[in-house]
Amino acid sequence: MDKKVPTSRLLRTAALGRIATGQVLRHAGTKVATVGRGAEKKQAVMDKRQAEAIRALVNGLGTMRGAAMKIGQALSVVDGGIIPEEVRPDFQKALAQLRDSAPTVGFDKMRALIESELGGPLRQHFAEFDATPIASASIGQVYRATLHDGRDVCVKVQYPGIDKAVRADIKNLALLTHSLKLIAPALDTAALAAEIRDRVEEELDYELEAQNQRAAARLYRDHPFIVVPNVVTDLSGQRVLVTEYFDGIGFETIKDADEETRNRVAEIVFRFFGAGMLRHRQFSGDPHPGNFLVGSDGRVAFLDFGLYKHVAAEAVEHQLAIQRAMAENDPAAVHSALAAAGFIPDPGSVPVEEAAGIVGSVIGWLTTDAEVRITPEMVNDAMAQTIVPTGDDFGVVRKQAVPQEQMVTLRTLVMVMAALGQLRAVNNWGRIAREWQYGDAPATELGRAEADSDWGLRNAPVPVA
Repeated sequence: MDKKVPTSRLLRTAALGRIATGQVLRHAGTKVATVGRGAEKKQAVMDKRQAEAIRALVNGLGTMRGAAMKIGQALSVVDGGIIPEEVRPDFQKALAQLRDSAPTVGFDKMRALIESELGGPLRQHFAEFDATPIASASIGQVYRATLHDGRDVCVKVQYPGIDKAVRADIKNLALLTHSLKLIAPALDTAALAAEIRDRVEEELDYELEAQNQRAAARLYRDHPFIVVPNVVTDLSGQRVLVTEYFDGIGFETIKDADEETRNRVAEIVFRFFGAGMLRHRQFSGDPHPGNFLVGSDGRVAFLDFGLYKHVAAEAVEHQLAIQRAMAENDPAAVHSALAAAGFIPDPGSVPVEEAAGIVGSVIGWLTTDAEVRITPEMVNDAMAQTIVPTGDDFGVVRKQAVPQEQMVTLRTLVMVMAALGQLRAVNNWGRIAREWQYGDAPATELGRAEADSDWGLRNAPVPVA
């Protein structure tokens, strides 16, 4: 069913207000329902009501799309311990559906936008065009088509008026974050709102995304197991983005694969984002699982480059210094590196051992020379030090800062960790990371395949002195 996307701030406020009001009523209803009950029955009621509230919020976010839906997507990879364990599976399942799909807009409207953006009827640009979208996301839909030269392509199209809707949502984020606070009291909603504001404007500009994807495609051209689909530049504009089609299976299918397959995909994901940050100094800052596909030949394609970052050499060196100090089990050096990078504005305010402990919960998995299986508990601990600063270490965390140039890097590392956790992946991540930290020779089959390929020879790292 084609549902019009409300674009005015008045309509968006009303819609978001209904979501927020519904959460308040459910919250109040839960309090009434638990009066006079025993502890066990109270918990059962709370679990049921919270699951209902989560489902209602997810459905509301999906209907709203835009910045509102971005909140759901931001939570779809990791809940950071903010959702009670009893309802976490329902929460993750509902948000996985939100991440991978959304209500659709009728093709007539989308077709009109495509033809307006590209100039001329569809048949002028495409030999075939499937009117059924293959994916629906927060600000647009993706269609499959064939060019006149025979190439299969994906056509990513923004919803008509979504730019106005997103900007209205940004002004109304307080309504959504309030309702989130009711079902997830530990969530740092201010940090989440700031994150969304920073991201959505960039993602509205498909011309910028095309530029980002071309840069990534150049970097990974001829790579043995990483694919970035090429952009069809002459058919792309501000609201339409055409890229070559990659046939692959998604994250939810990979989660059910055997351990060898899951570990292999996890290592490729880790290499793509880790090496991008610390070797190439350019990377996608949006590693949620909806953004990659696994082909039948084992290659992994990475999609969606709306958020793409180029990192200054100095910022990378600060990050490497922290990681090396952790790898060398030197708390004093960790503290010193954090201070030099600007994470601790007042070095005397944070004890050396406590600072190292906090850093360890975030990057210890990639600085340890041992096989480590990423677990939800590890991810929650990492998120507790970044997005959800609560618990025993909160007093220490408040005395730290996250420098602007490190913010996306840190968030991306934690989200990569979360994706690996959902795959239940195990590897010696520290040995892999040493390729970037120290310029070590590859220690895995994938690493050796990369290094021995023509791509690897062209992009060989410079050994660290």
